[in-house]
Amino acid sequence: MTGSAEGAERTPGELAALLIDASAEAISAAGGHAGGVYLRSGTPGLLRLAVLEGLPGPLFRPWWRLHVDRPFPVADAYRLGVEVVLPNATETMRRYPQFAAGLPFQFGSLYVPVTGGSSVFGVLTVLRPSAGDATELLPVRERMSQLAKELGSALRTLEDGDAAAVNWDGGPLCVRPPARRRPSGYLGRFAWDPETNVVTAEERLNVVLGAAPGEAHATVEEFAEAVAPGDTDRILAALREAAGGRPPALPLYVRAANDALRLVEVWGPYEDSAPFAAAPVRGVVLDPGASAVADVAADQLPDGVFCLDRLGSVVYANPHAAKLLRRPRGELLGRILWESVPWLNQPSVEDHLRVALLSPDPVHFHVRRPPDPERETAARTFSEELLALSVYPGPDMLTCTIRPGHGATDTTSDLLDAHGTQEAAGATSLAPLYRPIVLAIALTEAVTPRQVSAVVMRELLPVFGGRRLAIYLLQERHLYLAWETGFPKGFLAPFDGVGLDEGLPGVETLTTGRPLFFDSMQQLADAYPGIALDATEGARAFLPLIASGRPVGSCILGFDRPRSFSSEERSVLTAMAGLIAHALEKAQRYESEAALARGLQQALLPRRLSEHPLLETAGRYLPGTQGMEVGGDWYDVVSAGDAIALVIGDVQGHGVQAAATMGQLRSAVRAFALGDRPPDEVMSGTNRLLIDLDAGLFASCCYIRLDPSTGVAQAAVAGHPRPLLRRPDGRTHLLDLPGGVVLGVDPQAQYPVSELRMDPGAVLALYTDGLVERPGVDIDDGISALRVALARAGGPGARPGGRTLASLADRLTATARHMTDRPDDIALLLATRRATPLRRK
Repeated sequence: MTGSAEGAERTPGELAALLIDASAEAISAAGGHAGGVYLRSGTPGLLRLAVLEGLPGPLFRPWWRLHVDRPFPVADAYRLGVEVVLPNATETMRRYPQFAAGLPFQFGSLYVPVTGGSSVFGVLTVLRPSAGDATELLPVRERMSQLAKELGSALRTLEDGDAAAVNWDGGPLCVRPPARRRPSGYLGRFAWDPETNVVTAEERLNVVLGAAPGEAHATVEEFAEAVAPGDTDRILAALREAAGGRPPALPLYVRAANDALRLVEVWGPYEDSAPFAAAPVRGVVLDPGASAVADVAADQLPDGVFCLDRLGSVVYANPHAAKLLRRPRGELLGRILWESVPWLNQPSVEDHLRVALLSPDPVHFHVRRPPDPERETAARTFSEELLALSVYPGPDMLTCTIRPGHGATDTTSDLLDAHGTQEAAGATSLAPLYRPIVLAIALTEAVTPRQVSAVVMRELLPVFGGRRLAIYLLQERHLYLAWETGFPKGFLAPFDGVGLDEGLPGVETLTTGRPLFFDSMQQLADAYPGIALDATEGARAFLPLIASGRPVGSCILGFDRPRSFSSEERSVLTAMAGLIAHALEKAQRYESEAALARGLQQALLPRRLSEHPLLETAGRYLPGTQGMEVGGDWYDVVSAGDAIALVIGDVQGHGVQAAATMGQLRSAVRAFALGDRPPDEVMSGTNRLLIDLDAGLFASCCYIRLDPSTGVAQAAVAGHPRPLLRRPDGRTHLLDLPGGVVLGVDPQAQYPVSELRMDPGAVLALYTDGLVERPGVDIDDGISALRVALARAGGPGARPGGRTLASLADRLTATARHMTDRPDDIALLLATRRATPLRRK
């Protein structure tokens, strides 16, 4: 796997070397399985995996790119500029359920932002064995923080030297992790062309032999001398025999220059798509070290044994493994397993290998080998084509055993065929094509009943060939229609609001807890005489939606044609109904909590803002519209001695906890402001309060103490977007204020104070990121758009557009107010100085 970095031509290999070195150091320091570096890309808001160390890239392709607004630890580390520590799978599931659903294995992980100056370049990450809690990882965190700081400094220097942004827009560089013990086993493949007498070797073998990467040895004699100076004649004889069609049956044991033992295996011509396919003679050099005796013993085992490095390359295979995989050893060694054995290139096998790569426990499964075309079909039996595989994880490689699946039956739950699907004897089933994890991942993002229903329609129906879907929810012993698609218009209306005493299949499936399957509409009519039917003759499935023993509702799947449901399909659909029920229960709870959060937040936001004769202010708040996207944004205007404090903040997260935390922070800031404390003391005091609350949340804040009489203001910022200032002549710019980290992270954090001046007629705009940030759009672009809108709000020297400040606030939030899908809540606070005091009536 190769990657491409923007600017690779101007600094060949330098960027890649920096990233690989930092990743290797982090893995070593953390005792990790694997790690890597995410970098920002040329696409705003998109992170790309630049280096993946210790894992095969193709198996982890879904994690190659990530938007910064996604609920994943990498995104939070980048967006918030904080370390994310997940010591174990339990903590991962609690904090990042969608990430845990995608990689549901037992491991811990750490994510540290890579910053240089004011730039956030990306995130350094390590996957490691589970720990009890985060306190066990303090030394690891300190070392990773230092590595990330050093990498950020180096990237900043590289960027300044090239006068171009350090971005990554290709696939990841996949490299082997630092070995925990002396390298042994596979060194590399080579090929010899007798006509030209040139030997070409893999880069890793060239390095071992002292040649430059990519360099071809001038002659086969030179190559043999580099491999084993005292055994060149034996190597040359083996190569020439192979060129004549007589490769040696056993590997050659030879001695390197340092007297270390090496093995050379040679093969003659065969059809191959490998990089050395054009050469008639190929081979591999092995460094068995202390394992030579063990390898010889393994060659004699009746079971197949093969070993993979952490990138999926086969580094050892005994003869029986090669026989069961139906590939010569020469086509296995040094090759990626799923490339050399294509019928293992399937999602199910990938799932098992991911488990082995990330978890400490062995993995066992069965796989159906494709039929051997050289054997008669009638002579093949089920067990003859079934293989049992076991994968045993190790620090540097995976050891795999493979044997015929004798004794397995067609009901084996983990039976996989060559296409990655389960198979029942004599039947073709669609159910095993669908993996529950796909639906589970999709449902994690659905937080309203309509969103849950849309996911079911999109993810579940097509797999089973369904065209109709109806979901009913239980309320006060009645079933109410929450979603329908595919049914004739108005057909389901008579069934909306039916009681639990009605003799209907949708009611019976819920009250009994048993799914009901009907192969045709005639079967349905026979079971429920007099029931209204639509015009189709297709099958129906009625599924109970029950979560944690509590009834939630019913789900109806409709099909256009009659069909039977295999036992596997019935089992999978029943399991899917459980997932749907839990998602709907969560969605109903979210709706209730959302209403509570909105009420709580409205109660906590200021009903009126403090007034001053020389100052006019206006504030606006818009809640998010996606599920529980209510919570953390607030603004305030507080009297602070002879001055006025302008405050805006944003608590991380959403929901009741975020709203409650916001209320506590707002009260704390008001108390500090009423005491006329300096801005840096307000920020420091609020920071310590949030840490003492131990809410597990962060918050950003901007606090400005303004003297309306003089226009002099002091400002302190804690990880918050900088304010905009529109001068009386219409010129508008972003205030370049230094700041500290977000609140709630570092109890010793410092918040520098900056001084600025507001002339009469100037407008100061404080806002939260929900107003300027959109998925896939750089936040700087959003801030620029807000600056332009504020600048255009009025002519030079005039009151903005001749409007009140309140109308200006409405204008700046108009676009967001009319959006049906606001992913985040929004707060805006405007302030303008009057030239003369306001006369009260």
